[in-house]
Amino acid sequence: MQLQTIRPNVVQSIRAYRVDDLMAAAQAAGHHFLYANTAQAQSKQDVLEAIAQAFLFPAHFGKNLDALYDCMTDLVHKSGPQPGFVVVLEQLPDNPRFDREAREQLLDVFRDAADFWAERRVAFRCFYSFAVSRSQPAGWERAGEMPAAEPASPPKPAPKVNVPKNGVNPNFGMNMPMMSSAFDTAAWLNAA
Repeated sequence: MQLQTIRPNVVQSIRAYRVDDLMAAAQAAGHHFLYANTAQAQSKQDVLEAIAQAFLFPAHFGKNLDALYDCMTDLVHKSGPQPGFVVVLEQLPDNPRFDREAREQLLDVFRDAADFWAERRVAFRCFYSFAVSRSQPAGWERAGEMPAAEPASPPKPAPKVNVPKNGVNPNFGMNMPMMSSAFDTAAWLNAA
Protein backbone atom coordinates (compact mmCIF):
# COMPACT_ATOMS: atom_id res chain seq x y z
CA MET A 1 0.00 0.00 0.00
CA GLN A 2 1.26 3.45 -0.85
CA LEU A 3 -0.02 6.67 0.68
CA GLN A 4 -0.10 8.29 -2.76
CA THR A 5 -3.27 6.31 -3.47
CA ILE A 6 -5.02 7.96 -0.50
CA ARG A 7 -6.05 11.58 -0.80
CA PRO A 8 -4.00 13.79 1.55
CA ASN A 9 -5.66 15.85 4.26
CA VAL A 10 -8.67 13.63 4.76
CA VAL A 11 -10.61 12.20 7.71
CA GLN A 12 -12.37 8.99 6.77
CA SER A 13 -13.54 5.61 7.97
CA ILE A 14 -10.86 2.94 8.07
CA ARG A 15 -13.14 0.39 6.36
CA ALA A 16 -11.00 -0.26 3.30
CA TYR A 17 -7.68 -0.28 5.15
CA ARG A 18 -5.92 -2.35 7.75
CA VAL A 19 -4.07 -0.64 10.58
CA ASP A 20 -0.82 -2.52 10.03
CA ASP A 21 -0.87 -1.57 6.31
CA LEU A 22 -1.39 2.09 7.21
CA MET A 23 1.48 1.90 9.70
CA ALA A 24 3.80 0.33 7.12
CA ALA A 25 2.82 2.93 4.52
CA ALA A 26 3.45 5.78 6.98
CA GLN A 27 6.86 4.36 7.85
CA ALA A 28 7.75 3.89 4.17
CA ALA A 29 6.80 7.52 3.45
CA GLY A 30 8.61 8.80 6.55
CA HIS A 31 5.38 10.15 8.06
CA HIS A 32 4.39 10.20 11.73
CA PHE A 33 2.09 7.28 12.58
CA LEU A 34 -0.23 8.04 15.50
CA TYR A 35 -2.46 5.27 16.80
CA ALA A 36 -5.04 5.39 19.60
CA ASN A 37 -7.33 2.53 20.56
CA THR A 38 -10.25 3.95 22.52
CA ALA A 39 -12.07 0.66 23.11
CA GLN A 40 -11.99 1.11 26.89
CA ALA A 41 -13.24 4.72 26.76
CA GLN A 42 -16.82 5.48 27.75
CA SER A 43 -16.95 9.30 27.77
CA LYS A 44 -15.43 12.27 25.97
CA GLN A 45 -12.91 12.68 28.78
CA ASP A 46 -11.93 9.00 28.49
CA VAL A 47 -11.46 9.34 24.72
CA LEU A 48 -9.33 12.47 25.10
CA GLU A 49 -7.25 10.77 27.81
CA ALA A 50 -6.68 7.71 25.58
CA ILE A 51 -5.60 9.93 22.69
CA ALA A 52 -3.34 12.02 24.92
CA GLN A 53 -1.60 8.93 26.29
CA ALA A 54 -1.26 7.21 22.92
CA PHE A 55 0.04 10.32 21.11
CA LEU A 56 2.37 11.28 23.98
CA PHE A 57 0.82 14.71 24.45
CA PRO A 58 2.59 17.03 26.88
CA ALA A 59 1.61 16.83 30.54
CA HIS A 60 -0.15 20.21 30.32
CA PHE A 61 -2.69 18.87 27.77
CA GLY A 62 -6.05 20.30 28.88
CA LYS A 63 -8.19 17.29 27.91
CA ASN A 64 -10.68 19.32 25.90
CA LEU A 65 -11.29 19.68 22.16
CA ASP A 66 -9.54 23.05 21.91
CA ALA A 67 -6.43 21.62 23.56
CA LEU A 68 -6.60 18.61 21.23
CA TYR A 69 -6.63 20.93 18.22
CA ASP A 70 -3.71 22.93 19.61
CA CYS A 71 -1.66 19.78 20.16
CA MET A 72 -2.46 18.45 16.68
CA THR A 73 -1.55 21.74 14.98
CA ASP A 74 0.26 24.71 16.55
CA LEU A 75 2.35 22.76 19.03
CA VAL A 76 3.74 20.48 16.33
CA HIS A 77 4.02 23.23 13.70
CA LYS A 78 6.18 25.31 16.03
CA SER A 79 8.62 22.41 16.40
CA GLY A 80 9.69 22.64 12.76
CA PRO A 81 8.91 21.13 9.37
CA GLN A 82 6.79 17.98 9.49
CA PRO A 83 6.93 15.09 6.99
CA GLY A 84 3.22 14.15 7.20
CA PHE A 85 0.81 12.30 9.45
CA VAL A 86 -1.20 9.09 9.43
CA VAL A 87 -3.58 9.05 12.38
CA VAL A 88 -5.72 6.06 13.39
CA LEU A 89 -8.50 6.38 15.97
CA GLU A 90 -9.74 2.86 16.51
CA GLN A 91 -12.95 1.80 18.25
CA LEU A 92 -14.42 5.19 19.10
CA PRO A 93 -17.22 4.58 21.62
CA ASP A 94 -20.88 4.41 20.67
CA ASN A 95 -22.88 4.89 23.85
CA PRO A 96 -25.02 7.53 25.58
CA ARG A 97 -21.95 9.12 27.24
CA PHE A 98 -20.15 9.43 23.89
CA ASP A 99 -22.94 9.75 21.36
CA ARG A 100 -22.97 10.65 17.68
CA GLU A 101 -22.72 14.39 18.43
CA ALA A 102 -19.63 13.87 20.62
CA ARG A 103 -18.00 11.69 17.94
CA GLU A 104 -18.68 14.29 15.25
CA GLN A 105 -17.22 17.04 17.44
CA LEU A 106 -14.10 14.94 17.94
CA LEU A 107 -13.81 14.15 14.23
CA ASP A 108 -14.35 17.85 13.43
CA VAL A 109 -11.17 18.61 15.38
CA PHE A 110 -9.28 16.17 13.15
CA ARG A 111 -10.94 17.67 10.04
CA ASP A 112 -9.81 21.12 11.19
CA ALA A 113 -6.31 19.74 11.78
CA ALA A 114 -6.33 18.28 8.25
CA ASP A 115 -7.24 21.74 6.91
CA PHE A 116 -4.49 23.35 9.02
CA TRP A 117 -1.86 20.99 7.62
CA ALA A 118 -3.24 21.29 4.06
CA GLU A 119 -2.58 25.03 4.20
CA ARG A 120 1.04 24.19 5.04
CA ARG A 121 1.26 21.53 2.32
CA VAL A 122 1.69 18.70 4.81
CA ALA A 123 -0.30 15.49 4.33
CA PHE A 124 -2.59 14.64 7.26
CA ARG A 125 -4.65 11.48 6.90
CA CYS A 126 -6.92 10.39 9.73
CA PHE A 127 -8.78 7.08 9.82
CA TYR A 128 -11.35 6.04 12.42
CA SER A 129 -13.58 3.13 13.38
CA PHE A 130 -16.45 2.78 15.83
CA ALA A 131 -16.67 0.26 18.65
CA VAL A 132 -19.40 -2.32 18.65
CA SER A 133 -20.39 -4.47 21.55
CA ARG A 134 -21.91 -7.89 21.82
CA SER A 135 -25.09 -7.24 23.76
CA GLN A 136 -26.67 -10.61 23.06
CA PRO A 137 -25.08 -13.97 22.34
CA ALA A 138 -27.17 -14.24 19.15
CA GLY A 139 -25.48 -11.35 17.33
CA TRP A 140 -24.06 -7.87 17.17
CA GLU A 141 -25.94 -4.71 18.00
CA ARG A 142 -24.88 -1.12 18.20
CA ALA A 143 -23.46 -0.25 21.57
CA GLY A 144 -26.07 1.39 23.78
CA GLU A 145 -29.12 -0.09 22.01
CA MET A 146 -31.56 -1.82 24.25
CA PRO A 147 -33.43 -4.95 23.15
CA ALA A 148 -37.12 -4.45 22.38
CA ALA A 149 -39.27 -4.16 25.51
CA GLU A 150 -42.10 -6.32 24.21
CA PRO A 151 -41.27 -10.04 24.01
CA ALA A 152 -43.74 -10.53 21.11
CA SER A 153 -42.03 -8.03 18.81
CA PRO A 154 -39.45 -9.45 16.39
CA PRO A 155 -35.81 -8.66 17.14
CA LYS A 156 -34.16 -5.85 15.20
CA PRO A 157 -31.65 -7.01 12.63
CA ALA A 158 -28.06 -6.41 13.64
CA PRO A 159 -26.34 -3.59 11.73
CA LYS A 160 -23.80 -4.57 9.15
CA VAL A 161 -20.32 -4.49 10.66
CA ASN A 162 -17.27 -4.24 8.46
CA VAL A 163 -14.61 -6.33 10.13
CA PRO A 164 -11.11 -6.60 8.65
CA LYS A 165 -10.15 -9.97 7.21
CA ASN A 166 -8.09 -10.77 10.27
CA GLY A 167 -10.87 -9.66 12.66
CA VAL A 168 -10.81 -6.99 15.34
CA ASN A 169 -7.89 -7.24 17.69
CA PRO A 170 -8.54 -5.13 20.82
CA ASN A 171 -4.93 -5.67 21.86
CA PHE A 172 -3.49 -4.21 18.67
CA GLY A 173 -0.53 -2.05 19.48
CA MET A 174 0.20 -3.67 22.84
CA ASN A 175 3.25 -5.53 21.54
CA MET A 176 4.25 -3.07 18.86
CA PRO A 177 7.60 -1.32 19.00
CA MET A 178 7.57 2.21 20.34
CA MET A 179 6.70 4.68 17.62
CA SER A 180 8.09 8.16 17.43
CA SER A 181 5.49 10.74 18.20
CA ALA A 182 5.42 14.28 16.96
CA PHE A 183 4.21 15.16 20.45
CA ASP A 184 7.18 13.81 22.38
CA THR A 185 8.38 17.20 23.63
CA ALA A 186 11.45 15.69 25.30
CA ALA A 187 12.77 14.76 21.85
CA TRP A 188 12.26 18.34 20.66
CA LEU A 189 14.11 19.77 23.62
CA ASN A 190 17.04 17.38 23.14
CA ALA A 191 17.20 18.23 19.44
CA ALA A 192 17.19 22.00 20.04
